[in-house]
Amino acid sequence: MRSEVLFLGGRAGVGKTSVGTEIHVQLSARHVRHGLIEGDNLDLAYPPPWEHGLAERNLAAMWANYRVLGYRRLIYTNTVSVRFVDALTAAMGDDPRVTAVLLTADDRTARQRLARREIGTALQRHIERSDLAARELAELSPPWVHRIRTDDRPVADLAAEIIELTGWTGAGPDQA
Repeated sequence: MRSEVLFLGGRAGVGKTSVGTEIHVQLSARHVRHGLIEGDNLDLAYPPPWEHGLAERNLAAMWANYRVLGYRRLIYTNTVSVRFVDALTAAMGDDPRVTAVLLTADDRTARQRLARREIGTALQRHIERSDLAARELAELSPPWVHRIRTDDRPVADLAAEIIELTGWTGAGPDQA
């Protein structure tokens, strides 16, 4: 059976982790079988190992473990995931059906959220990287990627809207 993947991308402070977790909560309440992987953690190291494809290798290993257990739906959150759909789906190895969502927020919203989250010395660096990522994602994400603003919207509403985009609420073999 073909897998399905939801890629959630967006700048730091846009709400990827919060929305991904809420999607998980809502799908779980409906008994929809799925996995959630926080992609930002798959290659979090210093020096950055991006040129070695560590995130893709770790995704391949993790997804293989989920597949063995019968999972066919994946929520994958990562800042730039919507720009690298081909590499990520190749890592999954099973030609999944893709839904990609670029979450957006204005600078004020992202900075407020980052200021609540980043309590150490990295706040200014995260703001600068978030601003750059927002510009690059807006310019370089494929036009078929859904774009959803998160400013002043409840996380539960955002999650419900994205679940509808996936079509994962209908009866199917992954639903208990």
